[in-house]
Amino acid sequence: MEIWINPACSKCRSAISLLDAEGAEYTVRRYLEDVPSEDEIREVLDRLGLEPWDITRTQEAAAKELGLKEWARDDGSRDRWIAALASHPELIQRPIITADDGSAVVARTEDAVRDVLKKS
Repeated sequence: MEIWINPACSKCRSAISLLDAEGAEYTVRRYLEDVPSEDEIREVLDRLGLEPWDITRTQEAAAKELGLKEWARDDGSRDRWIAALASHPELIQRPIITADDGSAVVARTEDAVRDVLKKS
C-alpha cells in the first residue's frame, strides 16, 4: 500500500504510527514534493469513490485565492478541480492510503486506517 502524507500533519503522523505498530508494509509518498499528476488524482478519486471537491482542503490559503468555495461542484467542473489539486497539492486532504486490493481511504481516523489494514 501507499500513503500520501505531509510530514507536518498530525493525522499523517498518527496514521504512520498505526501502520508501523501493526507491522504493515507500505511506501510513503510526500505528495507536496512528489506531486500527483491529474491522472493519478483521477485514479485515487475513482478508488475512493469521491469527487475532487470531497478531498479538497477549502480552508487553505490557495483555496481562498482560487475562490474554490464559489466553484461549481458538477461533472462539468470536475477537470477544473482536479487541475487545481495537481497545481496546488496542499489542497489535497491527507493522509490518503491506497491499498493493494484497489481500494483507497482518506485515513484521518484510526478506524479508517484499521479498515485498510483489514483489507491488506
